[in-house]
This record gives sequence, C-alpha cells and structure tokens, in this order.
Amino acid sequence: MSTTLVELPGATWRTVHRVVLPVDADADDLALYVDYDSAVSTPGAVGGGRPGDDADSLGGAPAAAEGSTATLAVRAEGRAENVRGRRGLVVDARSRVSFGTYFNAFPASYWRRWTTASAVRLQVELAAAGTVTVYRSNARGLRQRVTARTVAPGAPLVVDLSLAAFGDGGWYWFDVAAGAAETALVRAEWQVAEEVPPPASTLSIAVTTYNRPDYCLELLRTLAASEDVRAVLDHVYVMDQGTQLVSDEPGFAEVAAALGEQLRIVRQGNLGGSGGFSRGMRETLRAGVSDHVLLLDDDIVVEPEGVLRALQFAQACRTPTVVGGHMFDMFDRSVMHSFGERVDKYRFFWGSVPGVHERHDLSAQNLRATPWMHKRVDVDYNGWWMCLIPVAVLREVGLSLPVFIKWDDAEFGLRAAEAGFPTVSLPGAAVWHVSWTDKDDGTDWQAYFHERNRLVAALLHSPYPRGGRIFRESVFTDVKHLISMQYSTEVLRLMALQDVLSGPEHLLATLPTRTAEVRQARKAYPDARTSTDVDAFPRAHQRKPPRKGKEPTSPNRYTLLPWAAAVVARHLTAPAPEALERPEKQVAAMDSTWWRLAHYDSAVVSTADGTAAAWYKRDPREFRRLLARSAEAHRQLWARWDELAAAYREAMPRFTSPQAWDGVFEASTVPAPQPPAAPAAERGAGDSAGEAALSGAGEER
Repeated sequence: MSTTLVELPGATWRTVHRVVLPVDADADDLALYVDYDSAVSTPGAVGGGRPGDDADSLGGAPAAAEGSTATLAVRAEGRAENVRGRRGLVVDARSRVSFGTYFNAFPASYWRRWTTASAVRLQVELAAAGTVTVYRSNARGLRQRVTARTVAPGAPLVVDLSLAAFGDGGWYWFDVAAGAAETALVRAEWQVAEEVPPPASTLSIAVTTYNRPDYCLELLRTLAASEDVRAVLDHVYVMDQGTQLVSDEPGFAEVAAALGEQLRIVRQGNLGGSGGFSRGMRETLRAGVSDHVLLLDDDIVVEPEGVLRALQFAQACRTPTVVGGHMFDMFDRSVMHSFGERVDKYRFFWGSVPGVHERHDLSAQNLRATPWMHKRVDVDYNGWWMCLIPVAVLREVGLSLPVFIKWDDAEFGLRAAEAGFPTVSLPGAAVWHVSWTDKDDGTDWQAYFHERNRLVAALLHSPYPRGGRIFRESVFTDVKHLISMQYSTEVLRLMALQDVLSGPEHLLATLPTRTAEVRQARKAYPDARTSTDVDAFPRAHQRKPPRKGKEPTSPNRYTLLPWAAAVVARHLTAPAPEALERPEKQVAAMDSTWWRLAHYDSAVVSTADGTAAAWYKRDPREFRRLLARSAEAHRQLWARWDELAAAYREAMPRFTSPQAWDGVFEASTVPAPQPPAAPAAERGAGDSAGEAALSGAGEER
C-alpha cells in the first residue's frame, strides 16, 4: 500500500472542506472551482511547463524531462451549464475534469503545519459510474498520483490519506472521468482525523462600511442566504460610519428580516477601518458568546464556504491563530491579487512574501500549473478584507491600533505574533475585492496615514537601530515628492512626522478629526485640485524638445547623487514664466514618475484611476520651505528614535485596550435610525421582523 494511504479504524473524522461550485455559476470564476485542462506539464520545462506530466494525464505520452521542451497543456473552456447547484457537476461522456483548483483542492501542508490533524479522508459520491483519481503534490509543485478507483452510484469512494509528507508544501486533489455515458459529482468533501475533536465554535462578523450601502447590502444578502454560515453565526455587526446608510438602501428590510436577531447595526462617526473593526471586536467581546470575530470589508464578494473553512481551520489549530483569506480581483474574477503578505523588517514595508506572484490569473495558469502556489506560504499578517481573529487573541493583545487606515492590519499581525499567536493565510478561503492596481493613495490625503502609521508601526516593532532603512526611505520619499511638484503630499507627510514626534497620546486624541484636517490642508496646493473636464487646462506646450529626442530615464545607483544635486538646484531657481501660464506636458498617471516630473516646470498629470487630472506647478519658495522643514523633522526623528520607540511601546497597551476605545466610541456613536411606525393592521410578518432587527441594531451591548 502507498505510504500516502493510511488506515485509521478508530479515528474521529470531521468535515472541514467541502467541494463546492460557484454561487452563481459565473463562467469568469469557474476556473477557480473546476479545471477542464486535459494536460499539465512539468515545472522548469522549456515552453509552458506544468506540474507532473505523466502517461496518465497525457493519454500515453511520456512525461517531459525537467529542462526539456514540454507538451503544452490542452486548454478547454469551463462549461458553466454543467454546474448543478453548489455541490454537483455533470461530467460529459468520455471527458475528464479536475478538482485540483484553488477552491476545491485540499491545502494539506497548511493543515499539517498548523493543526492537530494527522490525516485527511476524501469522500466522493457520483451519480453514475466513473473513475476518481487522487493526486498529491509536493512543495515544488510536482504531481504524484496516489490511487485511482472506479466509483459506482450508491457506493461512495472513501480514501484515507496521510498528512505526514506535507512539511513544506503540497495539496491533495482528485479528478473525475466519465466513460461511455456521462456521470455527475453528487458531493465530495475532505475530513480530518483528530484524536480529540475540538468543541464547536461560533463567530461574529464585523463589517465596517462608509458610504457603500449597495456593496454592503449585497454582502449581507450573501450571508443571509447561506444556511451553513448562519448555523455558526452569532451576530453580524455592521459599523455604518457614513452618511449614505445601509438601512436606507432599497431591499434592506428584506435582508434584515432574513437575518433577524443576528443583525446589529451600529452607527458611529467615521473612525476609519481601525475604528470600525475595533468596534466590531469590542461588541464581540462585550456580547461574550462568540469564539472568533471575522472582519470583512464592505466592498467585497465573499465565498461563503471560505467562512466555514476559516472557522473549521481555526478550531483545529494547535494554538489560537489568526486565520485570513486571500484576495481575488473583483473585476477580473480569476486573478489572485494577494496570496501572502509580510513586513520587510529592515525597510519596514509591507508586500508579498518572496516567491509569491501578484495578479496571477488562475484561468490562464491553474493551480496544477503554478508551482509557487504549492510551497506553503507563511505570512506576517493578513489584510482585513477577510480575517478571522480568536477572541482569546483580542483579550491578550487588545484591539486595533487607533490609526484610522493603513497599517492597522499589518501592525496587529506583528503584535499578535510577538505574543505567540501566528497568522495563517488559508488557501480556499477568499473574497473578491477591488484591487489597488489603479490607485495611488500615496499621493492623496492618505499620504498622511501612510507616513505616520508606518513610522508608528516601526517604532513599535522594528528590531533594527533607528528602524533600519525606514529613516533613509522617508527622506528620499520627501525629496521625490518635492521634485515631482507634489507639494500637497509633502505637507501631509510633514504633518505626519510632527504628530509622530509629539508622542503616542496624539493617536487617540486626533482619531476623530485628523482626516478632515489633512483633507483641508491639501486644498491650498495646485497638485491637489483636480478636474474631470479634459479641457479645463490650457493645451500643453513644451518649450524645449527632449534632449537628443529622448525622454527622461531613471538615474541608476552611480548617477543618482549627481543627478539629484542638479535637480534640487534647478528646483531652487525660478520656473519659466510661460510654464505657469501653460503646462509643458500632459502626463498619464502611469508615466508620472518622480524622475520624469522632475524635469518639468509644470505639467497636467492624470489621477491613477484616470477620472481626473491636476496641474502641477513648480514653486521654488514652497520647495525651499518644505525641504527645510523635512530636514529639521528628520533630524529630530533621528536624534529621538530610541526615546520615541520606548514611549510608543510603553503606551501601546493603553491605546489598544477596549477601555481606551470605549471612550472614542462613546463620543462618536450615533443612534441608529428607527423605521416609521406603521398601523398595526398594515404590518406584515416581514415588516415586523425587519423592524425588530433594526430597532435592536443600535443598542449598546
């Protein structure tokens, strides 16, 4: 018998990962659930290699040797019409489908590393005779066939599989092949063997929303429609911080009636993501009935099965563990945008774990064809688009840092890890979210929060003297914004530096007001005043043609210092008068790099989303003033780093405590609106249920 197959006659099995199909059978994301490719090729092979070609998968063709030219995969479009509800799929006669996909393969290495599970059981039930072939992969993405069985209707396949060999990576999955007649998957699921099954857990869900009532209502509708999620759900807390209320959205009454007492609407002032999610954490702690709180962004589409998988995984973890979901692109449904996040401690900057590829399209290169997805990815934190946090962790480390937006999720992950609580980004648990590809929030009002919160997080957690490289990067970034004529951005960054220097007490004190203040501070500068009218600015005219007909290029490590000296000197001189009357260049957002903008006296620059543009104008007086302020602020930061780090670390337990947040919440809570009372005779059952859900929603708990 294969060493992968095991016999555990006395084991207790618990279903943790059901095979599912898309909620709406959308052809755009079907590839995340079912793989119709009839061939996979060898990683490292020349020409489109994919894991584990063998005679079985290529119809008798030999496997491609590593480094040789591989047989290309035979692509086949998914057939959405074959989907039968959430659990079933028709397999056409003489065809084969694979469930070696993101949502339906079993992430064995994650269960092996983080949980008490020792084995996994696959159960597959077919409607007609067919063949089920079970595969596994290793950390390099190489496929290995485990077993193949003929399955008859009424006699489900049951295969027990060891998790012992998955120390560094690897998945399990299965294929279904039909013979002369079609068959259909009725159901399939993965169960884990546990010596002592964990007690049943429940969760509360916290959703923070700000003027996205349509998105938020659709999320609530999805949750309300999932009976399996509802069975483990205590409450859905919706922290509505906007002026366009979810409760005013058409269709809210029906969703509220469906959720009933599980729905709680909390109205409060705009405290950002950190304030909204902290309120959800606090309400969960106060209620005292849930074992976990699941943070969800409002503008997402959630796979309900992923909510269950995250909870079931968290139940089985050896130690209380933060369990996060991955992020797909909402407008390109098969594209994985974020698979694993870390904080580079020397730069103190977030980003993908080394070896992870952003914006990977699983419809073009599926899981079996993506070797890097087979190595287990260990993370520092998970974005709060979907993140399950044990209540035990909240009691130990506190709530979010009061930073409005940016770095709240990353800092929480670092803080939890320092207290001994890991974070796992779990494959098979994911949401679709608007990606940040077409955003540049480092130059708008959010620039303040980028700079301040990164510095605060570094003061709290950096293991390097004076934060490692963060000080140098902060100086360089200031210079880049100044030579790019982005004076409004630099003003906000200097506000951030001054707040950091003022000490930790400013975090709670300024939380309700700082956003409005930074927005107001930007308005004085041309680069912050945008127009959607393409004819709002004079037609661009470049006074001098590019030198030798060549556009500016980025300086390299050898030319950077003399180049920077020359550019700074130029920005201290007066611009050409005609450049202030007429822009020299129309610059697309994707081309608006600092080393291009530095050469102009003025330019009309598009916003990152392409909806508007602003006229940047060089101002030597402002350049000189802001450069001097930056130099002085950074001098103080360098001199006081150790003092500030000690102050912030000493104060952190206070300003992340539930009690500290209570004061903020009490000052910002807005009573939830009550629906108008209808005459008793006109009230239907649905109206009564909806009103009950709404009237109880705003109560302090």
